Amino acid sequence: MNYIVWSVVALAAYSFVAPLMRLATAGEGAIPSTVAAFVANSVLVVATLAVIGFTGDGVVEHLTDPRMGYVLAAGACLSVGILAYYRALSVGRVSIVAPIFAMFFVASSAVGVVLLDEPVTARKLLGVGFAVVAVVLVAGE
Repeated sequence: MNYIVWSVVALAAYSFVAPLMRLATAGEGAIPSTVAAFVANSVLVVATLAVIGFTGDGVVEHLTDPRMGYVLAAGACLSVGILAYYRALSVGRVSIVAPIFAMFFVASSAVGVVLLDEPVTARKLLGVGFAVVAVVLVAGE
């Protein structure tokens, strides 16, 4: 499968994360957001191990790769982001929290332009502008 198909699969699957987490972590008898994060990410770890086993990708030989520092930093950022996101979902509305969280796509694009020297086009800038406007409209009370 090409990256577009994988992107659509990711979109479809991730569309259910916020509503399901909200159902689990809000209201009477709610599961604490940190417990929900632990369990959900444990499922991710198990699924990832299954994929590694299926594909035969080695792990040990990559642990000493100099780029592993980037992976560890990404993991730290992911941890902070997911814990904060799940906490926000436990106390806020999905229709507000999810669009604000989704602005990470815009921020990631900006980081790609600044740090990775990715090209900026008028079309991309227009898309970012529309994304910001969309979030403001969707997340507004």
